[in-house]
Amino acid sequence: MTTNKIIPLCAVAAIATAGSAHAHATFTSRTVVADSYVVLALQVPHGCDGQATNEVRIKLPEGFVFAKPQPKAGWELEIINGEYKKTYDDHGTDVSAGPVEIRWKGGDLPDAYYDTFTVRGKIAGLDAGTTLAFPATQLCGRDASVAWTEIAAPGADAHALKSPAPTVKVVAKEAHGAGEHDHGAAAGQITGPAGVAGDLELENAFTRAMLPGQPVGGGFVTIRNGGSEDDVLVSISSPAAEVVELHEMAMEGEVMKMRKLEAGIPVPAGQTVELKPGGLHMMFMQVKEPFKEGDSVPVTLVFEKAGSVDIVLPVQSSAPKHN
Repeated sequence: MTTNKIIPLCAVAAIATAGSAHAHATFTSRTVVADSYVVLALQVPHGCDGQATNEVRIKLPEGFVFAKPQPKAGWELEIINGEYKKTYDDHGTDVSAGPVEIRWKGGDLPDAYYDTFTVRGKIAGLDAGTTLAFPATQLCGRDASVAWTEIAAPGADAHALKSPAPTVKVVAKEAHGAGEHDHGAAAGQITGPAGVAGDLELENAFTRAMLPGQPVGGGFVTIRNGGSEDDVLVSISSPAAEVVELHEMAMEGEVMKMRKLEAGIPVPAGQTVELKPGGLHMMFMQVKEPFKEGDSVPVTLVFEKAGSVDIVLPVQSSAPKHN
């Protein structure tokens, strides 16, 4: 096993596992689609017996390949590479090694707060019904940790475990396609939970590959407000573009016009707002490099009440042409 960085891990041998807290570390999504790229966001709900979390580690199981973690401001990324047990096809290239563990290091997540840690990868070579476990560990201070690493034996109840590893269940593409929130999947979009901010849940996040000479790119996401208070998406930023604005396309008479939404996008309590092609959307301008299919675009969304949340937009194929 190799690592792309050499970083001293001070006092690792002295780390002791603290007592389990009442809330487990889990993924925002409990299912993933077989033979598809997915974005998984690990929810870290608390620290170690009151101490702030300074490092989060996720071990990647066989069958979750080509992983790319999402950077987080204030945290350093370490990617541990290793050999896969099998060989996987990556756009015509046989790949037998890659990331097997992701570490977000040197941050400061107080016990009173909650955050997510996101990684993108492909579910490869796994049958529907398979449960994938991602052992995760939080490190706090010099000598405390919380380990979510227990994996249930086949047929056993994972709920009986004291410190269960976060898991997702592989579902067939047909079953996924029957879901009520699977709009656009036939066009090759990656759908699924992308992030959480307070009472807001974000899912179906994606962007599209940019065509040669295309000056701007669009971004899309569905926002569900499960709370009792209205909120507003006030701004968006991304390291992939110098400027990101909130826009709307709407018919004015018989003409389709696009306008910038200076006041943001309202997200009423108990309702769902969809940023989608031909309607509300993110507009990426002065893009540093054209978006390419298979890559991902990190963005930060800022809400009036829920605050900021980091998500990843998987880059899908360019929009189909219509005659």
